Amino acid sequence: MELLYDRFVISDDKSMLKIDTICGFLARSYWANKRSLEMIEESINNSVCFGVYDGDKQVGFARVVTDFATMYYLCDVFVDEEYRGAGLGKKLVEVITEQFEGMMGLLGTLDGHGLYEKYGFMKNTERFMNRRPR
Repeated sequence: MELLYDRFVISDDKSMLKIDTICGFLARSYWANKRSLEMIEESINNSVCFGVYDGDKQVGFARVVTDFATMYYLCDVFVDEEYRGAGLGKKLVEVITEQFEGMMGLLGTLDGHGLYEKYGFMKNTERFMNRRPR
């Protein structure tokens, strides 16, 4: 899948991913700053991944873990700080929710509720539980 949005390309072609860019952003994130390069590479290998590109430069990313039937987990979503405000995050989430329409979508966020609520995600602290790695 490849989609043109303004001058940007959104693609699920893993061969286009820039691992250094992804690792650099995740290292600065609050949710993934303890992951090793090996762990990030393994997570990419075992997920559906979407990149956002400005020419050859990767400026956004999202990863989806799914069974392709009933549910998907949206994670590691980012847009480079220099490119925020151009609607790239919204378009990326729109593309993903359309591709996985009909399945239950899950995600975790501390600060992106407003974005995700526009695409049908709702806060649900009564039902879901999580177990953190040791």
